[in-house]
Amino acid sequence: MNDASKATELYGVMAEFDSPELLLEASEKAYELGYRKMDAYTPYPIEALPEAVGFKKPILPRIVLIGAIIGGCLGFFMQYYASVISYPLNIGGRPLNSWPSFIPVTFETTILLAAFAAVFGMFALNGLPQPYHPVFNVPRFALASRDRFFLCIESEDKLFDLTKTKKFLSDFKPKDVYEVEP
Repeated sequence: MNDASKATELYGVMAEFDSPELLLEASEKAYELGYRKMDAYTPYPIEALPEAVGFKKPILPRIVLIGAIIGGCLGFFMQYYASVISYPLNIGGRPLNSWPSFIPVTFETTILLAAFAAVFGMFALNGLPQPYHPVFNVPRFALASRDRFFLCIESEDKLFDLTKTKKFLSDFKPKDVYEVEP
């Protein structure tokens, strides 16, 4: 079996590091060399790591804002339709479109749709639910939630070559380099 056919059968190559500094150094260098399909796994957040692996500005705040705007408009126009168009009642001489009385429901629908947009947007952007991921096939990956740091370069990356990628990751003195089966 040659390297090219084996690479298509792999999810990627993953290196295990003892310290966040080594992981950060390897991530920055991989991004600098042109690797784009990679991910890092750590037991706690590392401040510079998202930029090092190529994450851009998050889109979730925009999704939440759009959900909030839609919720506010929906709440207001739902009440407007009921009070002015569908079932107009002139009570006490007040105008049919009495917007101050619409504020509480408008506020609540704004918050409700913003919260739904946040939850469902987060699920969609994170690819959840995901009960299985190929990195779980590496036995030592269980340490990613305790005290180890992992960098996985996926085989779908345009620069991925099994031997070159393994050599590249080995240059950073990881504890070990693993081939990740799909």
